[in-house]
Amino acid sequence: MRHARGYRRLNRTHEHRKALFANMAGSLIEHEQIKTTLPKAKELRPIVEKLITLAKRGDLHARRQAASQLKQDALVARLFEVIGPRYKDRQGGYIRIMKAGFRYGDMAPMAIIEFVDRDTAAKGAADKARVAAEEAAEA
Repeated sequence: MRHARGYRRLNRTHEHRKALFANMAGSLIEHEQIKTTLPKAKELRPIVEKLITLAKRGDLHARRQAASQLKQDALVARLFEVIGPRYKDRQGGYIRIMKAGFRYGDMAPMAIIEFVDRDTAAKGAADKARVAAEEAAEA
């Protein structure tokens, strides 16, 4: 029986799992929607929701706590300046998980994890800006 087993191990070491969720949380904050496997999405939801709660607090200690998990200053800034104020009046439930069928190669259950009131223009915006800057530099 699996009593008092608090989380899914996902066949990874603690360090690998910590890095995986830091990267996935950063991608979710940047793009506001990502596609991943269902168990990873279910494990990612409480991590990101706690980060949003820190962003709603907005003080220096909360910013440092978020920075210790996210590892990128640009993502921390986006979390505290864009996403935190967006959910200021919401009492939780910032993340939605939708099942998205099965992966072709190994039939792993896939899911789309996204913010509830997400900005649809955020997905791929950094890549579009990078490509536009490269084209402007060439011309």
